[in-house]
Amino acid sequence: MFGLAPLSTVVWLPIFAGIVVLLTGSDRNAAMARWVALIGAIAGFVVALPLWTEFDRTVPGMQFEEFRPWIETFNINYHFGIDGISLLLILLNCFTTVLVVIAGWTVIRERVSQYMAAFLILSGMMNGVFSSLDAALFYVFFEATLIPMFIIIGVWGGPNRVYAALKFFLYTFLGSLLTLVALIYLYNASGGSFSLLDYYAMPIPLAAQILVFLAFFAAFAVKVPMWPVHTWLPDAHVEAPTGGSVVLAAIMLKLGAYGFIRLSLPIVPDASQYLAPLVIALSLIAVVYIGLVALVQADMKKLIAYSSISHMGFVTLGIFIFNPHGLQGAVVQMVSHGFVSGALFLCVGVLYDRMHSRMIADYGGVVNRMPVFATFFMLFAMANAGLPGTSGFVGEFLVIMGTMSVNFWYTLAAATTLIFGAAYTLWMYKRVVFGEVTNDKVSALSDVNGREILILGLLALTVLAIGIYPKPLTDVLGVSITGLLEHVAVSKL
Repeated sequence: MFGLAPLSTVVWLPIFAGIVVLLTGSDRNAAMARWVALIGAIAGFVVALPLWTEFDRTVPGMQFEEFRPWIETFNINYHFGIDGISLLLILLNCFTTVLVVIAGWTVIRERVSQYMAAFLILSGMMNGVFSSLDAALFYVFFEATLIPMFIIIGVWGGPNRVYAALKFFLYTFLGSLLTLVALIYLYNASGGSFSLLDYYAMPIPLAAQILVFLAFFAAFAVKVPMWPVHTWLPDAHVEAPTGGSVVLAAIMLKLGAYGFIRLSLPIVPDASQYLAPLVIALSLIAVVYIGLVALVQADMKKLIAYSSISHMGFVTLGIFIFNPHGLQGAVVQMVSHGFVSGALFLCVGVLYDRMHSRMIADYGGVVNRMPVFATFFMLFAMANAGLPGTSGFVGEFLVIMGTMSVNFWYTLAAATTLIFGAAYTLWMYKRVVFGEVTNDKVSALSDVNGREILILGLLALTVLAIGIYPKPLTDVLGVSITGLLEHVAVSKL
């Protein structure tokens, strides 16, 4: 890949591009900042594509590994490597960054260079999380992602943006402090290594495993977010600008689920199985209870935010039932949710840019003025409800299949998401899109422009492609998931 290390390029190119965007200066150079950001985002996606084409789907373990000493005093190394799970999330992240830059092209008029740079730098940091095989490096990237998102919400957010940004930061930062304690324990227990691969092979007593698992859980459950530590997410989504909501839902929530897969399951497998009933219970509460909460929301963004919590409950359920269908479904659901939730927040952004309202009651009859938009919105609403033929169905179906082999009652509770998801999504769509135009502001709406059609069209193609032919995703995941489950099945005691 141009003679450069592939994963280092994927991580540092967006960060470098973000710094260049910052150097464009004030808003007098806003046009230059936009174009530099777009070039940087597209370049970041292009350099990630060889990871897909050159990835060996038959080889277990990590690929594209890079290893260099970093802080030798503490044996901290610059160690990158990915498996099929990491690969899909990196591609999702890079693709989403391109869309977010295009989405903010004309909407953001103040501090344009800082806005675009924040997303590019955030993209590189999240790629760092998905690539890191050194625990210290993982933690640095995991925590560093908070800074750009904190700035995005706090600077370009709504009227209560400062409150939402602080709540987001405090919840996620405080949850991660226990993870740092756990990593220090593992460092000492391993004889002075921060290598995640060393931790995978290290025997740990069950009592210690449980404590380490709970420390990891404090960080990853908040990031997902799981019930009852989910309350920061609706506030963050409501106040964040559209691009912030897209990245928050599409990528940042996945950091928590990825942490469970990359750290919790392989490092403390016995504790993961011992405490799995707790995680499953919390996941099912998220699926059922949060689905009911979404039904009573009057704000479109808040409804989609609660929908995200419910769908991420499906992800954690799939992870902790410990079978191939469940885990494969969880990862496919992560990817699908990234596209679908991102598309729904972009749809709300299209309406908000025209009406400056997110309240469902302020709309009605939008299809009469915006038929093309209504078509896109319908597709994404159906995908959110899990309609067969869309990406939203594939992951949920696999998780339900996996759950059925474990416990019928888990399956029955999980399947309610198909009912509640259809109920709150179609209720919102009906009230916003159908009916007669009764609002003068709605009657003045204009349909989506070329830039918006490009963004929504790309997402629509992706949602349909995964729904109709998910085999490329499941092929990439196959060996990685099999290897992980085999590792978890072998006791480390």
